[in-house]
Amino acid sequence: MNSLRVLLIGGLISFRALFSWLSPWIYVPTMLVAPIFQILLFAYIGRSAGVQSDGFFVVGNAVQYAAIPCLFGMGHAIEGERWTQTLGLVLATPARRLPLFLGRALPVVVNGFFVALFSIAVGSLLLRVPVPGGAWLPLLVVLAVASASCTGLGLVTAALGLRVRETAVLTNVLFGIMLVFCGANVPLSRLPGWMATVGTGLPLTHAIAAARLVATGSSLGSVAGLVGSEALVGLGYGAVGLLALRLLEAESRRRATLEIQ
Repeated sequence: MNSLRVLLIGGLISFRALFSWLSPWIYVPTMLVAPIFQILLFAYIGRSAGVQSDGFFVVGNAVQYAAIPCLFGMGHAIEGERWTQTLGLVLATPARRLPLFLGRALPVVVNGFFVALFSIAVGSLLLRVPVPGGAWLPLLVVLAVASASCTGLGLVTAALGLRVRETAVLTNVLFGIMLVFCGANVPLSRLPGWMATVGTGLPLTHAIAAARLVATGSSLGSVAGLVGSEALVGLGYGAVGLLALRLLEAESRRRATLEIQ
């Protein structure tokens, strides 16, 4: 019961403490307006080049943009504690590390899910992409798995936040890599073999493929393999991230670098 309270209540309080001071006018252009412009940019490039449909770019870029809240949010969940010099206090508590860090991940997953869903809904309306009414419930499942999977990679960047002064540059690089390698705008089949191989090992790749199929009427059962692969990728990164957090915490204690002076 205590671990559950740390997971749910502790994670929510931490998220509010680190992010609630931000004005909504920062959240709106960054999380809600920016993905729409990304969708429009690539959709019109696709129209000019005569490749793919608008729906291809709407779904691909909407799901891929979940990387922004998932990577940046998860990274800041640790790095922000270092900047406010509260990480040492948090880690000095007897709370188990698994619910402690996963609790900080849950609000990030919800935020990424909301951003992706909003982007698909608004992008499909603006570009008049028909999404069957029965597709929305399966889409919710796919987007939830996608956000959780990407947050797993965010745990890895969060762990690195224990060793470096800031992770924003790395997160921007990862976002760019995922934009190119995950099939958001170019199908994996059209990428060089090595790029397609890298893409299959990144979060969101399988979710993008599954979301495109579901958005055109496929059932959730027909994309279960893709959703399962996405979940496995996310679990893999999450496990690496939690292990790295544990190891780098011990290293930071030895070097007295838990907090940024």
